[in-house]
Amino acid sequence: MAQQEEVFKKIVSHCKEYGFVFPSSDIYDGLGAVYDYGQNGVELKNNIKQYWWQSMVLLHENIVGIDAAIFMHPTTWKASGHVDAFNDPLIDNRDSKKRYRADVLIEDQIAKYDDKIEKEVEKAAKRFKDQFNEEQYRATSPKVLELVEKRDALHKRFQEVMNAEGGIDLEGMKQIILDEEIVCPISGTRNWTDVRQFNLMFKTEMGAAAEGASTIYLRPETAQGIFVNYLNVQKTGRMKLPFGIAQIGKAFRNEIVARQFIFRMREFEQMEMQFFIKPGTELDWFAKWKETRMRWHQNLGFGAENYRFHDHDKLAHYANAATDIEFHMPFGFKEVEGIHSRTNFDLGQHAKYSGKKIEYFDPETNESYTPYVIETSIGVDRMFLSIMCHSYEEQQLPDGQTRTVLHLPAALAPVKLAVFPLTKKDGMPEKAQEIINDLRFHFNCKYEEKDQIGKRYRRMDAIGCPYCVTVDQQTLVDNTVTLRDRDTMEQRRVAISELRGIIEDKVSITSLLKNLL
Repeated sequence: MAQQEEVFKKIVSHCKEYGFVFPSSDIYDGLGAVYDYGQNGVELKNNIKQYWWQSMVLLHENIVGIDAAIFMHPTTWKASGHVDAFNDPLIDNRDSKKRYRADVLIEDQIAKYDDKIEKEVEKAAKRFKDQFNEEQYRATSPKVLELVEKRDALHKRFQEVMNAEGGIDLEGMKQIILDEEIVCPISGTRNWTDVRQFNLMFKTEMGAAAEGASTIYLRPETAQGIFVNYLNVQKTGRMKLPFGIAQIGKAFRNEIVARQFIFRMREFEQMEMQFFIKPGTELDWFAKWKETRMRWHQNLGFGAENYRFHDHDKLAHYANAATDIEFHMPFGFKEVEGIHSRTNFDLGQHAKYSGKKIEYFDPETNESYTPYVIETSIGVDRMFLSIMCHSYEEQQLPDGQTRTVLHLPAALAPVKLAVFPLTKKDGMPEKAQEIINDLRFHFNCKYEEKDQIGKRYRRMDAIGCPYCVTVDQQTLVDNTVTLRDRDTMEQRRVAISELRGIIEDKVSITSLLKNLL
């Protein structure tokens, strides 16, 4: 685990050094849990969004998109339940004056038991080497069995307080923290306050004069913008069930404990699709969308073993099925997407609070009813982080050197092709620019002439550019160039006229979409 933490620190550093992600307001020492995407990061992020958007809207005739406003009527959030129930359990340490999410402290304690178990296994593996049987050791080691028992007991208690009748058992949560002797990371003491709830929505005011201003909220999710536009889209698009509405947009949550880089932020971006269906068909559609969304993730080629479903132990009061797609990050399996069967709660609530009739007339059955909804919701930033974590590699080369390379899926890479003149003379820069001018209309290209070719290759490897082209003396004679592959580092001679045909299909979003059909 310690090694993985070091790798994660290197990834965070790499993101800043190579123009992927910067701390927001960096010259003012940053703003907690807020980040800016740099010149390479924004390209990668836009490609992720394009892959999602086209897989939803282009590949499904019954899914359309919208772009709802961030500001919404405040009653929206009363109807959705966010005003009354969108809370995190918080606890303060009286000595450090620091505030923490109580559930996160307990989750960290569970993770510590997991770390201790893995360390025991690692020590045994080193001790017994080739004769080591991991499965047998986990089943018979007294130390491991003791840790597993403590871990499972804690997890059970945690689930009980989280799923208590009437909401989270705040007193029970504090008692767990005391019983486990969890200390404040800053003060090292156990001088805790009681646990209390804290609403995560950001408030602001709308109105020209302070005395006439009304309180509104920055949206904590994009889904409600879809629900309040259900009637507009259904009627103007003459949509028939089943159909979906997709949206990509910013959301805001006043996270108290924002950590793990861009995994948990106060300003983040979501890609959500709400799929409206006939009541009674929801569990079938839930299963279909689980399979569809997992296939979308695995289509990137990161290996099926790095994904898993995590079915919810406790369902929200409006849901009858829910699961998360988790990806294996350096800090464990973490949620990147949620899939939920939300029943008709949202449309029903907005009908109640708005006084508008929100129903669907089914011409096949001659009846009107409120549709049920299957939601797929994915965090753009978490998806970005999962891709960076899996793509990053410090590679040992046969000649003893090392290179840092991002094995990004070619279709998502910020730069698809880099073109290098071997020298800055003899017409090579002009020929290289000619190639750029021809191909830039088809995919993102970059021109580089500074430093030796080897250093230029390393810079492109570090930003994940899948292909590099070198213009040399032979190019001026026969119009051929050296084409280098990022992952294999193999080089071959190809005609300039063939470059587009060789590269375009491999670096286009279409190359990913074709595999989903």
